Amino acid sequence: MSSDPYEVLQVQRNASAEEIKKSYRRLAREFHPDANPDDPDAEEKFKEVAFAYEVLSDPDKRSRYDRFGDTGSSSSMGDPFGGIGDIFESFFGSGFSQSRRTGPIQGQDLETSLHLDFAEAVFGCEKEIEIKTALACSVCEATGASEGSSRDTCETCRGSGQVQQVRQSLLGQMMTSAACSACGGMGWVIPIPCGECGGEGRNVVQDSFSVQVTAGVDDGTTLRLTGRGAVGPWGGPAGDLYVQVRVRDHEYFERSGYDLLRRLPVQMTQAILGVELEIETLDGSETIVIPKGTESGQVMRIRGRGVPHIQGRGRGDLLIEIVVETPKDLTSTEEKFIRDFAVSRNDQVDPPDKGIIGKFRSAFS
Repeated sequence: MSSDPYEVLQVQRNASAEEIKKSYRRLAREFHPDANPDDPDAEEKFKEVAFAYEVLSDPDKRSRYDRFGDTGSSSSMGDPFGGIGDIFESFFGSGFSQSRRTGPIQGQDLETSLHLDFAEAVFGCEKEIEIKTALACSVCEATGASEGSSRDTCETCRGSGQVQQVRQSLLGQMMTSAACSACGGMGWVIPIPCGECGGEGRNVVQDSFSVQVTAGVDDGTTLRLTGRGAVGPWGGPAGDLYVQVRVRDHEYFERSGYDLLRRLPVQMTQAILGVELEIETLDGSETIVIPKGTESGQVMRIRGRGVPHIQGRGRGDLLIEIVVETPKDLTSTEEKFIRDFAVSRNDQVDPPDKGIIGKFRSAFS
């Protein structure tokens, strides 16, 4: 099967929507299984043409394929024909054969969110998830039948799950098969349904369980928990649970990839003369040395004190940005000391505040 939908539909990459539709209709007629009863490959070719049209007729899917070469083929696996019947039906009527359901029906995928503290996301944790889901009925053991009864073969389709129909299409009369409406394509019915689950073999409940969150998970990450979704009817396998992680902000730290960022205020005198400071990190207390003459905006790096790599290979770094604070509301003694210091360095500064009377005299002197 060709992986390029443009090649399958025999159109150029800049083909218009009308050209794509026209080519699809021609090829669908050519490879329709009912028009090629002696060709065992016809059905596969027809599915290939239908899937190619599904990609190129959808602007989003076509754009994604043009940019990344991704046809999104996995998204159609839930339906036995992946939406092909719907595409063909929109052009030719309900003439495409649908097979009976031959296996258990998988349950729905579910979504929820999980809120973590900043440190929990960095180091990992075990959290409790509570979710509304469907679990197998314990009364009928997921059969859907009441106690003492069982499933019966469907009389309409005699257990085949299909009914034969004659339909008129552009190709003339066609004998097609469709899922039996009496049994939903299952081939059996439940005459006396379970009173607890109503015959579906599952009940909607509030369920909770623990999940281990990997160290290094970031805000917005989606975790896939296989088999933690809703169970399918009549003993069908469970779908998956998709958990979107939300990380609360921290008072001091921000995250940049696997590095942690922190802004550390220091006094002007400490920046000028240097100092040893004890600061809190996510790992506990850490002593850092602020060298003499440190300027505001300088960044110090503590290696290995950042976020663990989610693949388990080491950690990022802790980056500390120095923010030198300028003192305000100086006493007269402090201001005189600093002015003397400025004079000793020949630094130009504004003259002392003379007050309202002094300013008035200066204005007329």
